[in-house]
Formats: sequence, structure tokens, C-alpha cells
Amino acid sequence: MLPLLSHQQTLEPVYLAYLDALEQSDYSGDIDKRYSARLVQATDNSVYQFLPQAVLYPKNQQDIQIALTLAATDAFRSVTFSARGGGTGTNGQSLTHGLILDVSRYMNRVLEVNAEQGWVRVEAGVVKDALNDALRPHGFFFSPDLSTSNRATIGGMINTDASGAGSLVYGKTSDHVLALRSVLIDGSVLDTHPLDAGLLCNPDNVSDNPLGQKLISAVAAVCREKRTQIENQFPKLNRFLTGYDLKHVWNDNLTQFDLSRILTGSEGTLAVITEAKLNLTPLPTERAMVNIKYDSFQSALRHAPSLVAARATVVETVDSKVLNLAREDIVWHSVSDLIQEVPGKVIDGLNMVEFAGDTVEVEQKLASLEAVLTEQISKGECGVLGYQVTQDKPSIEKIYGMRKKAVGLLGATKGRRKPIAFAEDTAVPPEKLADYIMEFRAVLDGHNLQYGMFGHVDAGVLHVRPALDMCDVEDEKLLRVISDQVAALTLKYGGLMWGEHGKGVRGEYGPSVFGDELYGVLQDIKGLFDPDNRLNPGKLVAPKLTGALYYDIDSAKRGKFDRQIPIEVRDAFPDVMNCNGNGLCFNYSSYSPMCPSFKVTGDRVQSPKGRAGLMREWLRLLEAEGVDVNALAKAKPLGLLQRVQNTLNAQRDYDYSHEVMESLKGCLACKACSGQCPVKVDVPKFRAQFFNIYYQRYLRPAKDYLVAGIEDSLPLMAAAPRLTNFAAQNPLSQWVIKKAIGYVDAPALSVPTLKQRLDGHASRGYDLAALQAIPEEARSQFVLVVQDPFNSFYDSGLVLRFIQLIEKLGLKPVLLPYKPNGKPTHIKGFLDKFAKTAQSSADFLNQVHKLGMPMVGIDPALVLCYRDEYREVLGANRGNFEVKLANEWLLNVIKDLPAKAPQDKQYTWFSHCTESTAKPNTANEWTKIFAHFGAKLTAVNLGCCGMAGTYGHEAENLERSKALFEMSWQQTLAKIEQPQVLVSGYSCRTQVKRFAGYKPKHPLEALLELANI
Repeated sequence: MLPLLSHQQTLEPVYLAYLDALEQSDYSGDIDKRYSARLVQATDNSVYQFLPQAVLYPKNQQDIQIALTLAATDAFRSVTFSARGGGTGTNGQSLTHGLILDVSRYMNRVLEVNAEQGWVRVEAGVVKDALNDALRPHGFFFSPDLSTSNRATIGGMINTDASGAGSLVYGKTSDHVLALRSVLIDGSVLDTHPLDAGLLCNPDNVSDNPLGQKLISAVAAVCREKRTQIENQFPKLNRFLTGYDLKHVWNDNLTQFDLSRILTGSEGTLAVITEAKLNLTPLPTERAMVNIKYDSFQSALRHAPSLVAARATVVETVDSKVLNLAREDIVWHSVSDLIQEVPGKVIDGLNMVEFAGDTVEVEQKLASLEAVLTEQISKGECGVLGYQVTQDKPSIEKIYGMRKKAVGLLGATKGRRKPIAFAEDTAVPPEKLADYIMEFRAVLDGHNLQYGMFGHVDAGVLHVRPALDMCDVEDEKLLRVISDQVAALTLKYGGLMWGEHGKGVRGEYGPSVFGDELYGVLQDIKGLFDPDNRLNPGKLVAPKLTGALYYDIDSAKRGKFDRQIPIEVRDAFPDVMNCNGNGLCFNYSSYSPMCPSFKVTGDRVQSPKGRAGLMREWLRLLEAEGVDVNALAKAKPLGLLQRVQNTLNAQRDYDYSHEVMESLKGCLACKACSGQCPVKVDVPKFRAQFFNIYYQRYLRPAKDYLVAGIEDSLPLMAAAPRLTNFAAQNPLSQWVIKKAIGYVDAPALSVPTLKQRLDGHASRGYDLAALQAIPEEARSQFVLVVQDPFNSFYDSGLVLRFIQLIEKLGLKPVLLPYKPNGKPTHIKGFLDKFAKTAQSSADFLNQVHKLGMPMVGIDPALVLCYRDEYREVLGANRGNFEVKLANEWLLNVIKDLPAKAPQDKQYTWFSHCTESTAKPNTANEWTKIFAHFGAKLTAVNLGCCGMAGTYGHEAENLERSKALFEMSWQQTLAKIEQPQVLVSGYSCRTQVKRFAGYKPKHPLEALLELANI
């Protein structure tokens, strides 16, 4: 039996008292004390896990001032804080056991753009790519780049002094910070910007904040006094240091001082940055990329210096492991033509070289490099196998998209050991990189480890991720050994262990880099800003006399908790365990299908990463209770009376399972995560597993039975469609259904029905024996139409027109008998029923499959269910049947048909979430098909429409469903004439009809019109 689960992680009394006092103050932001919210913020993109006391979401700077001012009172001086943005840190940068100050939910505005002077003012929570969206119309961009740019915030970039591709030309974040506004530990506000040295003589000239005056004067004095030691000690690198940049607070001739340089890279240990004024870079007028292919990764590394010498803007590299993982991912379809294989050769390394600037300059550099590469290939030099050039921006962005996804792709490595981040942003002088990497590889080879490599060879930064199993105690110990070895190796080569992603828990290596004297200066600076060590304590440095750093390489890791889950349970929930926290599901863009529930709520609990984290804890707590989860999954539900009692007591009795349910029921089951996530986390899969177990203890809502039974009941309702529609569609019935069942806007059955529309038609009257009697050579002329519940019963006219299209193409359609698909039962977690339905349908389809006639389905979600959920649940019992999507089938058919002359017909295709993520090439296929029919088809990239099967019909989801539709679909539809809109998903067409007021065509209907012209 599923027991009540308690986590025992109650809030410390001082934090409870503080949060109660904060609620009574003028603080206007959100205060989240839920265990689920704390768990989601306990991890980032690292191996570490620190459970915070609570999460604060300030709405403005005043909220942060109120929070810190309250904490400055004697009663709350033990309360600690850590500011957080996108949570993309790879070494626990923002993790804490205190309070999280998450600025990403509300403080994410672009406040001012000054195109004339080339600067922008933003709040700390704005996402980097969102900022560039706002700047693009002005002809500028914020140029420091990073692989997590679609979810990383500007505040996070400032706090880690982030940079990435092109940093030799574009610099780091600190190179673009003109001014900062921060809240200090006492709640006061400090504005920092460059100051002439002469102003420092009078504190009143530098700030009206007394604490600020003290900080500016003290830091200016010590950094000037220690100038020689700083110059001698700091590594001579393009990527200098995070926390604290003593070298650049003064300019080279000591005429100008800027405290912002200390704050930039301080990882939230000195102040909470709320606003930034940033320098902007004009968008280049011309861009060109050369993808250079090599016989080995070493060849790619050793060739890089000559590419830098060619004055490239960017030189990025990836090894064969990353390339091979990319080939297996959804991302590869977008770049396969841009990185083609070299006949007879194996590509084991790739350098991506970009030139950006004015047209003449780029063309000259490009021509020069091409001449050199061509000669090297002809002579067999430098390991160069070939190269490809692309000069259109969309293609260049696709290549960068593949490179950016490399971080997450490594997590898709098969086996228990996964490449992880802990020593992966080392930086050495670029000219020493190849030799350094050879030694680095020797270290890893010495431990018999697999690893992946990629990075910015132009800046001497290479990301190396060794594969370790953090559930294995010995591998966790090995992480410490390798960290120590790499730290020593970087020093040997005059480099740094933290060249790009900040220090995080790696502050313990600071003394060996800075030396005792300068490390003491860092401690003094921390003491000036934060004497009680309350801002992100345990990171970078601690004030003197406060003890050693609280966090280090050996701090608590996720693996410590995950290993408490038995291996057989981990294997039963692979999607739960494989989430590595890369956070791609936090993609800011409303035009991305990933992840709609997070986009519409702004709640990280409502995200694939959040759901996977909550499920891991659920599995751990069940094991702690001695419950065998795999046996529980096969158990029968409690008796009805017991479930009624448990449900009635749910408000009284805390059960952690309720927090998991609250997260999972918000999922739309669109399956965008299973395609978009680099490690293929499939939330609907483990959501169904959880529902199946949860409802053994509690009552299911009535709407679940309605959804699960719809496929079986539709044939009965279609026997009297007008009566059914009258009974269900009148206002009184709709009110009752909404109040009693929680279901709204249910569609009406088709009248006439499909059976009536096809009465007497040759496609009806399925007869297996008659089909088996057809000669083998004639069977290619037949097309078997696989029915689905939604189109056959709610949009029967579409099925009719598909059959007419098949006939128009000179083929013979056969309508197969209706068989339930089972997807609605799977979505609601009726796994036993789904397995029976799936096996029955699979048996039938396998029988038909033997005919050798193509089987085609119309609705993408249902067709893809045959490929995914059927294979998952049935395994080998699924058989080998294949149901094609309409576009897949048509793509083969048109090969034998003459192309129609071009017509003045244009259409715009809107994809289904499941379809666009599981089959990313679908848009290209439809475009090719329509071109063959003489029409132009344009595909639009949008987020979720908000319907997602039956999600949008559930009353509790109605507002979110509408909000999702308004995010990207509504405004895009408004720009296109209604007859030109084509939508392939039934649920999407239903949503358009509901909120846009008209029913769009399916692509098949448009093709029939074209075929009849």
C-alpha cells in the first residue's frame, strides 16, 4: 500500500519566525515554503544538492531591501541568503541551506535602451536571449555568449563574469558592465560606476551611502597598495578570475576606479545585484562560418592557434563523442547538411570558425582561410579532412544550437556513469592548450574514465566532462582525486581551474592561486561587505576569523540521496534518474514548445526538471518507508471506502505524494520534453507511473474516468450523434458537466458521422480475407487508413477528405475498423487498461501489417503513441507493425507522381507539439509535399497551443490553456488569412476554433483542394 509520506525537513525556528515577520511587512513578493519548491531550488546544473529553507521571489528592488533590512535586526542575524537567476551553475554557485532570492520570476524587465549611446539598463532577472530579442530591432546585441543563453539571467552572468564563444573579440560580461545597482547586507542601496581617482579623496563624492563610502575607499586603497603583487600573481589569461577581481578595479594607469569590477564575478557573496547598465555591440552586417573536419581531436586542437591567427571571431571545437551524441539527437536534423560526412573518412574532431564584421572584411578573411585549408587538405597536413562554409544566419545559428546543446547531450551517454561538470571549465594560455589537454586526458585515462570534450579553443578554455556514477561511493571519492589533480595541472600551465563558470564550491583552491597575502585581501573584502558571512556563505572566501569555508568539493551531492533508491527502482524510472539539471526546460521563449506548464506559471515546480527532482525524492522516501515501488506498481487499489476516507482526510494529513501530484497534474503531456531535452526526460511516462500508484490510495476525479473511457464510448454515442450532442451541448448540461466533472467546451460529435458519410463507399466494408486474396503485385495500390477517436468521431469530414485525396492520387483507400488507441488511458495513468488496449490494437495491426499495404494515420499524437508508449509498455509483444504519419506516406507517394505546375497558393503550417519534437523534420516534409502540388508552404515555430489532448478541456486548466494560446498562437494567427492556416493536430484545431473563432484546415484538406485544381 502507498503510505503517507513525510519528509522530516521542517524549517528551522529562526527562519519560520523571519518569514512570518516578512509576511507582515511591506514585502510584496512571493514567499514559497513548500517542500517541493525547496527541492527544486536545491539543485542546479551541478552534482550538488543543498536544501534551502524557503524561496523568496521579490517583485522589485524594494522587496530585497525590506528582506535584508529585516534580516539585519538582532533577532534574524543568523538568516542567510543566496541570490539566484536561471540556476544554470555547474558547481553549486547559488545553492544554499539558507533562503533563495530568486529574481527570475518578476525582476526580468528591460528598463531602458539607449541606441544613440549604445547601452541598455536591465533588471538582474532578465534572460540573456530575451535581452537580445529586445535589442535586435535597435541593431545591437549583448555579446558575451554562453550555451545556456535561453535560460541564464543577466544577474547570473554578472555574478560569474560569464563568457563563452567569441570572448577573444567580444570579451566577458565584466567588459560590458557600465554600472550596477546593488542592495548591501544592511538593506541599503549602492550604485557603482567608474570614478576618477581624484574623487576618492572625499567620500561624499563617491556615494551617498555611508557603507558604500566605506567600501569604495577601503577597496580602492588596498587594491592600489597591493598593485604589484596583484600584477605578478594573477594569471595572464583572457578569462581572469571570479571573486574578486582585484586587478581590474583600477584601470592600467590608476586614474579610474570602479567597484563594479569587484561585484562582477563575486557570485552573490558581497551584495545582491538588482540592476545593470550594460555596453552593447552593434550587430555584424556579415557572418560566415567554416566547419573544419579532422581525423582526430588532437589535430583539431593543434590546428586552432592558426585559426585564431586568421583573426577569427569565434573558434569552437567538439570531439567525436559529442558529435556522435548529436547525431542521435533531435538537433542533428537541423545541421546534418552543414556538417556532412567525408567519404571514406571518420570525423573525430570539428572546429567551428566564425568570421563576423563588415562584408568586405569577412569575405577577405574567409577567402584567405579557404585557400589555406584547401592546400592543407591536398597535402594531407594538420589532419584536416575537409570543410564546409555557410554564410546564412539561420544555418549559423543552427550550428551554434548544436554546440550549445553539447552540454546537455553528454548527459545522454548510456550507462550508469555520466559525464558530469566539476572540473570542466579550466582555462590555460591558448598556445599551451593542446599540451595541457594531452596531460588532462592522461589523468582521466589513468583512472579508466570516458569523457567528452568541447569548448572555446581560441580562449584556451575546453570543457572536459569525465563520466562518473555519483551513486557509487568510490566514484564520488574519485571526483575529489581528479579535482585535486586538475587544480594542480592548471597551475602548472599557468591557468585556472575556473575559467568560465565561476568557482562555486571550489573556493578551497583559492589560496594556491592567489597566494596567502592576496587571499587575505579577499577575506578582508568579504568582511567589509558581509562581516557576518550571510550572503551566499561558504563560497569563494569567508571573512577572517569566521572559520573555514562551509562548502567544498566534498559537500553533499545529489548522488548521496539517489543512492538510497535501490538500483532496480532507478532502472524502472530512468527518466526520473537521468535528469542532470541542465535546465533546457526553462527556455524563456514562448515560441519554443519546451515546457508550456513552466512558461505559463513561472513556477519551476511545474517543469520537467522540477518534476524529476520531486519524483526522485518520492522514490527515496518510499524506500525509507520500506516500500518496494516496483511491487507497489502492480498492487490493487485499496477498497472504495478506504480511498474515500483517505481522500477526505487529505486536507488534514500531510502527504508528500500530494506535492508530487500537484506538480505532475500541471503537466500537459505534450511530450515536448522527451524530444527537446538533451537527455530525453519523458515526463508523461513517469507521470502515468505515478498516477497509477497514487490512485491506489486516493479517489480519482470523475473527469479521469471520462477521459479514459472516451475511446470505448464514442462508437456508442455516434450511434445517435444528434441526441448525444443535444444532451451534452445544451447550456444546462454544460453547466452540470463543468460543476460535477470539471470538464468544459467538449466538442460536438460529427453530423453526419463517418459511417454515414461513407455509406456505400468502396473504402468501407473491411474484409481481411478479401485483402489477403489480392495479388502481391497489386497491393501497393491500396492504402489502409487507421482511425483515431478524435478525427473519426469529431471531425469525420477530414477523414472523408483524406480518403478522397487517396483516390485522387490514383490509389485505393481501405478504412480499417475503429480500434481504441489507448493514449487517453495512458495520460491518466490507467496503465493496466492501457496495456490491454495497446496489446489488442497491436495484435490487430500486426495482422494487417502482414498484407504489405501502407497503414496511415491522421493525428500525430495517436500515431506516435504506437511508436513510443506501445514500445515502452509492450516491449517485444508490440510486434513490427508500422503506422505512418500522413506526411511520411505522402513523401513516398509523390516520388511516382508528376509535379503540378506552380500555383498562386500559399499556406502556413502550425505543428503539433508532440509531432514537432518527436519528428523535427516534419515541417520540411510538408513543405516538400506542398511544393510538389504547386503551392508554397511556410512553417511557423510556436510554443504549445494550450489544448494538448484533453488538458485544455479540464476546468481547472482553462485559464492556463487560454494563456498559452495567447502567448504565441493568437498573435501569429492574427497575421495570417484564415484560409491559409493549416493545423495538423486535432487538439490544436479545436483550440483555434475555441479561442480564434474558426476551424482551420488540416494540410490534407488543402492538398485535396490543390489536387482538384
